[in-house]
Amino acid sequence: MRHRRISELMTREVVSVRGDTPFKEVVRALRQHRITAAPVVDGENRVLGVVSEGDLLRKTTDRSAAPADLPAVPGVEAWERAKAAGTRAEELMSAPAVCARPDWTVAEAARLMEVQDVKRLPVVDEGDRLVGIVSRRDLLGIFLREDEDISREITEDVLDATLGLDPRALSVAVHDGRVEVGGRAPYRIIPAIERMCSTVDGVVSASYRWLTASPD
Repeated sequence: MRHRRISELMTREVVSVRGDTPFKEVVRALRQHRITAAPVVDGENRVLGVVSEGDLLRKTTDRSAAPADLPAVPGVEAWERAKAAGTRAEELMSAPAVCARPDWTVAEAARLMEVQDVKRLPVVDEGDRLVGIVSRRDLLGIFLREDEDISREITEDVLDATLGLDPRALSVAVHDGRVEVGGRAPYRIIPAIERMCSTVDGVVSASYRWLTASPD
């Protein structure tokens, strides 16, 4: 089975800023390119962190800049106040950056995004140099695969090559990413069929209620 790699989905032309980029220049870059965050890199294009709209908006929580007659913003930690006082990208960014590698699968990147609660991952090479960026939207792109491609992969790679089943004894129907398998297969193979079909890129759901199994 072939899983799509991050190198196939990532954006290669990445808008990044240097660590010494002034606050207003960062805001201008995000607005000009209609993005919500940008990697912060050093002179050798190594990723130092990521600066987002959320990081920049902490400037509005700067208590020292608030009028005296306004109440202080509750729950603002010291590190948030430090960011609010920052004037350069390296002072405003979230660091260290949570990054991915080009050879990762969609599942690996999605798992890291979920665990770290981030919306995007800079993609770096072995030297931690920026080569791309991948977002949640990019990862969702695998669900735009054509049904015919999914059906072909399940038939050829899952049923035939991996499980050693005769594809002629089974039917594979795919509609909008929903898989239905029918035919005859040994009971002991059914869990493997279900599990492996569900992991094929682009599969939304897998249904086997039409599968007539043999006890062999």
